[in-house]
Amino acid sequence: MSTSMKHDISDGLNEEYYQINPDILGSFNKFRPPLNIYRFDEDVARIIPYYKVGGRLSSEQIEELAELTKEGDIFVSRDDHPVYVKHISYQLDLVLVDKNLKEREIADIFTQALTRRCKEFFEQPVPVVFEAFWTDLMVLTEYLFQDIHRSCALARRLTKEHGLEHHAVNSGFIGLALFGQLRENDFKEGGVKRQMFDRLAAGLFLHDLGMTKLPGFIMQKDKPLTTDERQKVNQHPNLGYQMLAKLDLKYPEVEQCVLEHHERVTGSGYPQKISGQTLSFNGRLCALADSFCAMVGKRPYKQNMTPDEAANKLLSDKAYDQQMTGVLRKMVTLLKLK
Repeated sequence: MSTSMKHDISDGLNEEYYQINPDILGSFNKFRPPLNIYRFDEDVARIIPYYKVGGRLSSEQIEELAELTKEGDIFVSRDDHPVYVKHISYQLDLVLVDKNLKEREIADIFTQALTRRCKEFFEQPVPVVFEAFWTDLMVLTEYLFQDIHRSCALARRLTKEHGLEHHAVNSGFIGLALFGQLRENDFKEGGVKRQMFDRLAAGLFLHDLGMTKLPGFIMQKDKPLTTDERQKVNQHPNLGYQMLAKLDLKYPEVEQCVLEHHERVTGSGYPQKISGQTLSFNGRLCALADSFCAMVGKRPYKQNMTPDEAANKLLSDKAYDQQMTGVLRKMVTLLKLK
């Protein structure tokens, strides 16, 4: 969307309409855009309809529309936000050139795009599918690295839906927001390196990678697992670790999230039963994000908790990093997570 407003548009209209960027306009179907388009009419100083969904633009209109867009005269309605979100979610890098979207709207786009990418990858965890996920993940990290406080809007997109892809996105968003709270000063002082941030993000989203190797009936079971089934599930950190080499993801940040997200500082976790400072910062962070998101997510056989209930339970649990649980408790309150 355009960064320069040619016209004095009232705050009310700014809430209802927003300018469209030439790059984003060019990503639409040329003759049949998927949403209604409006133009600013200088004669009456207001926004009027230009194109209605279901119609067809002529070649002359296409040229005129391109010129009007460059001039900052073309708008779309926020009523069409769901259509816009879906469209941009398939071309996620366009988020970085759209300066008029609100943070909460961008959060909607990232949620839809990354949930879809995670679902595709977990259904087919092979390098070619992973590359598409990685491309979109790098758009997310670019967006957040510019301003880590943007992670707050993402954390507010916490969903209660059941499913591996929903848990992955929840854990990624909550983990990155928590990281932003813990390392805020480091971001300000340039102490967080982009490469490390990229890899940590990948680890947070993919920590349950090994679950894709478990039998489908275990993943879909609507009753508590048997002892034998639980033992199979407990192998998923090791299974995920083994899969990282095939994906060319043998980085410490990713490995720590995948292998250590069920470890506990008390040594009561699995699969290695490591404890204390032997458990990496990334492992402790991912363990907390994973547990919190598992508690608030709906499961077929267990009642989910509210974010407040989950944060309070984790705060009182000595098996987790106490500094991190304290920051999580404050973050849940600050962001008013529900």
